[in-house]
Amino acid sequence: MNLSFSDLALLEPIHRALRAANYERPTPIQAQAIPHLLAGRDLVGIAQTGTGKTAAFALPILHRLSAQHAPVGRGFVRALVLTPTRELAIQIDESFRTYGRYLSLRHAVVYGGVNQRPQVAALSRGLDILVATPGRLLDLMGQGHVRLERLSVFVLDEADRMLDMGFIHDVRKIIATLPKARQSLFFSATMPPEIGRLAASILSNPARVEVTPAASTVERVEQRVLFVDAARKRALLAEVLKDPAITRALVFTRTKHGANRLAEQLERIGVQVEAIHGNKSQPARQRALESFRAGETRVLVATDIAARGIDIDGISHVINYELPNVPESYVHRIGRTARAGADGIAISFCDGAERAYLKDIEKLTRRAIAVVEDHPFHVPARSDGAQAQRGPRAEPAGRPRPGRGKPSWQRPAFARPRRRGLMHNTERS
Repeated sequence: MNLSFSDLALLEPIHRALRAANYERPTPIQAQAIPHLLAGRDLVGIAQTGTGKTAAFALPILHRLSAQHAPVGRGFVRALVLTPTRELAIQIDESFRTYGRYLSLRHAVVYGGVNQRPQVAALSRGLDILVATPGRLLDLMGQGHVRLERLSVFVLDEADRMLDMGFIHDVRKIIATLPKARQSLFFSATMPPEIGRLAASILSNPARVEVTPAASTVERVEQRVLFVDAARKRALLAEVLKDPAITRALVFTRTKHGANRLAEQLERIGVQVEAIHGNKSQPARQRALESFRAGETRVLVATDIAARGIDIDGISHVINYELPNVPESYVHRIGRTARAGADGIAISFCDGAERAYLKDIEKLTRRAIAVVEDHPFHVPARSDGAQAQRGPRAEPAGRPRPGRGKPSWQRPAFARPRRRGLMHNTERS
């Protein structure tokens, strides 16, 4: 579909804002979802991060609210976007600002961890669009600062992560207060049974848009796994980070304490690094993100929950210092690279205790991850009694390649397209 934004029936001020932002062609989810939403239909969208889903719902919302010209009373909200993390809420609000720059619509964002007074002041004037996290929104509703009786559009974003983070009960409480006559939009990267039941309970005859199958990995991401003892992971990371091609790396740990400790260790060897996790204050998280976005920080160490809202182009590498024990989290992690049409690389460290996690990830993604053996801390696949890995080796022995002598992750061949036949049996159906 060779569609341009000018082919979509959006208001002229929105087209003007898109041109100013150099948006020319919609992504697949935008091209499929926007016509349905402009027609007023409910929608369920299955899409990974980085597919452009924020614009897919933001543009029709701006169009609808501007066309209706309805007055906003004190404390009332016309459109609500519910999202799981503070970082993601802030970025969605910034998107509304970008796309609605030539419209006279009021929008605000509310989230926990900061003083609520500015948020209350914004709500008191009435809002066309409110972007919120569940906990802070419930607090403000309980205090009488938010009124949702006149709501016309509701968006539940990152629904599967709401479930992972334990927010589903709060989400249901908020939904129970919404008017039945509304347009509802539901976005999720995966569709586990409980999320499917939630979608069915809030949507009416929805259009369904699925740009990638549930739990599929981002196609442009080259994936590799390095087997290593847990005690030698830090030394391996220091070795990997010597590669100048790693210009901006997002490194994942499983715990907040682990993120802090790893960042401190990297800082001691001269790496420009910041850590981001749930115990960091909101201003500290924002400073770390801005430094990473601006290129002042080369490495950002993060936990899964803290990284959920990171939407930064130019991340060259995602490094799984520790594999996640929930395989869906792997999909979300590696989706942080290969954004905006760029290629990306995902490197995973796997110790003996994590072999089961790797197996679950390969089962979920239906792909065998290639093994890099030529690193100084390699542990043979059978050393802990586990079966040899199914994935192809990153560099078959005896076959010279450009850059021979460098580790596999530094060679030009590392990020090239997969050779035909290596993974033919793991392609999605």
